[in-house]
Amino acid sequence: MCGISGYISLSGQQNIEQADMFAMNRAIAHRGPDAEGYHFDQGLGFGHRRLSIIDVSSGQQPMHSDDQDITIVFNGEIYNYLDINKDLTSLGHTFNTKSDTETIIRAYQQWGIDCLSRLNGMFAFALWDKQKQHMLIARDRIGEKPLYYSKVDEDTFIFGSELKALKQHPKFTKALNYEAIEDFMTFGYIPEPKSLFVGTQKLQSGHYLLIKTGASSSIVDKKYWDLPTQGTFDKRPEPKEIIEKLKAATDIRMMSEVPLGAFLSGGVDSSAIVALMANLQTEPVNTVAIGFDLPEVNESHFAQLVADRYNTRHHLEIVDHESFDIIDRLADIYDEPFADSSALPTFKVCEAAKKIVTVCLSGDGGDEIFVGYRRYRLHKAESAVRSVLPHWMRKAIFSPLAAIYPKLDWAPRFLRAKTSFQSLSMENWEAYLNSISKMRSNERNKLYSTCFKNKIKGYSSKQVFADLLKDKHFDDPIKEAQYLDFKTWMPNDILTKVDRASMANSLEVRVPMLDHHFVEWAFQIDTDNSLIDKNGKANLKKGLEPLLSDENLYREKMGFSIPLSKWLRGPLKERLLASLTNPVLASFDLFEHTQLQRLYDDHLSGRSDNADALWMVMVLSDVLNKEYGSDAAQANAPLGVS
Repeated sequence: MCGISGYISLSGQQNIEQADMFAMNRAIAHRGPDAEGYHFDQGLGFGHRRLSIIDVSSGQQPMHSDDQDITIVFNGEIYNYLDINKDLTSLGHTFNTKSDTETIIRAYQQWGIDCLSRLNGMFAFALWDKQKQHMLIARDRIGEKPLYYSKVDEDTFIFGSELKALKQHPKFTKALNYEAIEDFMTFGYIPEPKSLFVGTQKLQSGHYLLIKTGASSSIVDKKYWDLPTQGTFDKRPEPKEIIEKLKAATDIRMMSEVPLGAFLSGGVDSSAIVALMANLQTEPVNTVAIGFDLPEVNESHFAQLVADRYNTRHHLEIVDHESFDIIDRLADIYDEPFADSSALPTFKVCEAAKKIVTVCLSGDGGDEIFVGYRRYRLHKAESAVRSVLPHWMRKAIFSPLAAIYPKLDWAPRFLRAKTSFQSLSMENWEAYLNSISKMRSNERNKLYSTCFKNKIKGYSSKQVFADLLKDKHFDDPIKEAQYLDFKTWMPNDILTKVDRASMANSLEVRVPMLDHHFVEWAFQIDTDNSLIDKNGKANLKKGLEPLLSDENLYREKMGFSIPLSKWLRGPLKERLLASLTNPVLASFDLFEHTQLQRLYDDHLSGRSDNADALWMVMVLSDVLNKEYGSDAAQANAPLGVS
C-alpha cells in the first residue's frame, strides 16, 4: 500500500522541477512511511511513498522494466499476481522480484492496456511507456484506491493519490467548483469525477486515462469495467455456494509478509470475514474492535462473541463517546468536504489496528451486495405502489400531500410520511435519490442563497444519477438502486472513508466482498433471494449459520455511528456555532443566513433533528477555511463556476 504522485509535460519538452516533485510526494508521506522514491526523465517526474507489505526487501518504486523503457508507480495490491506470473513465465518472461508491481510491468509488456482485465485487486497506478511516449493511468474496478488529476496549464498534467499532493504544485489553482457544493449538500460527499476544485478530477473507478505526449498530445478517459446491467438477474444460489465464493475471495487477500488481522464489529459482515479467516489459517486471527462508553452505540459485546468462538487475539479499545479530537483533523485527512460522521470511529478503529497489525481485512460491501440496508426495503415497497399508478396520477396525488405534510423528525417512523409522499410522486431513480439525500432538494433550495443559485445556473444533483443511468434500463428497482450505490456511495463514501482513515494511520485495508469476480456474480442474484420479507442478506445469513450465532446474524443492525444529534446540541454546540458563523463561509454567500439560523435554533431546541444538514455545513466551513483562509477571492479565479 502506497501513495503515488507525478507530472508530465504533454509536449515532452518542459523541464521537470525536482523540488516540486519532492513536495508533492512528501505531502502524502503518511500513505507510505517506509520509503520514498523518484524517477525523472525528459518531461516526466514520478514520486512514490511505500508501505511495505509484499516483497519487503526488493519491491521498491518507481520500478523499471529490464530495458528501462517502462516505469511504473503503483498503489495497491494485485491478489492474483502469482497466477499471472505463471502465465507470463510460460510466455517467456522472467522475474527479478517477488513484487506484484513487476507483474503489472510484464503484463503490460505482454498484453498492453488489456492487462487491466487480468488484474484482480485494488489499485491506482501510472505507467510510462518511453517508446510509445504515452502514460497509462488506471484505477481499480470498484474504487478502493484513489487517484486525482489536473491539467494545470496547456502543457502540464499532474496526478496524485490525494488532493494534498496536487496542491503542492505551484501551478495548481483552487477555483471552487460550485456544482460540487450542490452535490456535497445532497450526498454528503463529492461524487467522482468531480472534486472540490474546477479543473481537478477524480479518475472514476473502472476507468483508465491514456495520455499521449508530443506534437499531437491527447488525454483519453475510457471505462474498462462495469457491473452487469443487462440480463434477468435471476440467480438463486444455495447459501453454501455464497460462502464458498466469499471464502475464496477472503483467502487470496490473506497474503502478507507483515502482521495481518481483521476489523470485528460483531455485525454480520465483519464476523463472516473473521470466521472464514479462522478456517483458512492455523494461527489465531488478530481481531480489532472499538467500543464506546455509551451503551446504545456500543456493540463490543457482539464482537466478543465471535472472538471467543474462534479464540482470536482480540484487541478492544473503549473510546470516550465525547472524544472529539479527530474532528479538527477531518479537513486535513479528507482534503474535500466529507460528511459521513462514521469517519470518526473508522479513524479510531484504524488507529487501534495499527498498534498490532499492518494489514486488516474489512467486511465492507455486504449490505450493498446482498440488499442489507433498510432503505432498499422501503424503496421496494414504494416502487410497488409506483408500478400500479401512472406517473401523472402519482404526481397529482402525492406532490400536494408532500408539500403540506410537516417534517416530523420527532415522530415514530410510520408517521414520517413527508419523504415517502415526495418519493411516490417521482420515478424510481429520482425517488431513490430523494430517500438517500442528506438534504432533499426542497430543503436545499430553501437554504441556498440567491447568489449561490445563480452560480450553479439551475444545476441539480439529479444529474449525477441521470448520467450514470444513461443508456441503461433496470426492470428491478432494487438492482437499479444497488447499481447507483456501487457507482456513488461505495467509491465516494465507504471506500474513501476507509482509505483516508487507514492511510492516515499507515494501515492497509483489504475488502474481500469487493472482489470483482464475487461482485459480478452476486450482483446477478435475484433480489428475492437476498430480501425475504424484512430480512435483508437472507441467504448470506443462512449460509453463515454454521459459522456464527443467531445473536450475531439476526440482531437489529446498529451501524458504526456516533450520537451526532446529541453532540451538536451539547458538547459540540459552540464548535458548530463557530463554523456556521465563520467569516470565510459567509464570504462565499452560499446560504441564506436566516434559514441557517433557523436550522441551528430548531435543532438545539429539539423541534427538529437537523444534525445531517448542520454537520455538512460545519464540515464545509472547516474545509473552506482551511483552503482559503481570509482570501476567498481565490475561489473565483480564474474559473469559479464549473
